[in-house]
Amino acid sequence: MSDADPQKVEFLVSAELADWSRERKALLAWDPGRSLLASLRAYQRHCESRSLLAWAACRIAVLRHRFWSAITGAEIPLNCKKISGGLMVPHPNGIVIHPDASIGPNCLIFQQVTIGIGNGGVPLLRGNVDVGAGAKLLGGITVGARARIGANAVVLRDVPEGATAIGVPARIITRSQAGDAA
Repeated sequence: MSDADPQKVEFLVSAELADWSRERKALLAWDPGRSLLASLRAYQRHCESRSLLAWAACRIAVLRHRFWSAITGAEIPLNCKKISGGLMVPHPNGIVIHPDASIGPNCLIFQQVTIGIGNGGVPLLRGNVDVGAGAKLLGGITVGARARIGANAVVLRDVPEGATAIGVPARIITRSQAGDAA
C-alpha cells in the first residue's frame, strides 16, 4: 500500500489534456476495447484525406470497426467525432454512445453503459469522468470534470464537478458526503 495522499493521486490524470497512451495497444494483443477505439480513430484520421491510399485505409478501418463492434457488442458509431483522447473502455461489451454525445479527455467507461439522447439533447462528459457498469446517461446533461457515476445509475440531470451520482434516478452526493459514507 502506498503512503501517497489520495487527493494528490487522483489528480495525476488530467481532466484537460488527453493522455493518448491510455488508448495504445500492444501489437497483436487481444484487447477488444482498445482495438475498437483504434479502428474508430483510424477511420476518422483517414477519411479526412482525399488520396487513394487514404480511401483504402478508410475502408479497412470500416471493416475493422465492424469486426470489433461485433466482438464487443458495443455501439460506438464511426461518426462519433466528439470523443477526446485517453478514453478507456476496459470491458467494452454493450456500450452504446450516441453519435452527437461529447466525451472529454481521459474518461473511463465500463460495460453496458448507455450515453444517449433524451429530452433536450445528448450528454456532455467533461474530462476524467468515471462511469460505472450499467449506468445510463440520458438527455442534454453535463457531467463535470472528475465526476463519478455509480454502477446502474440513471442520470437525468447535471452532475457537478467532482461529485458522485448514484441510484435510480441518480442523486448527487458531494465528495465530502462520499468520504463520510465510506
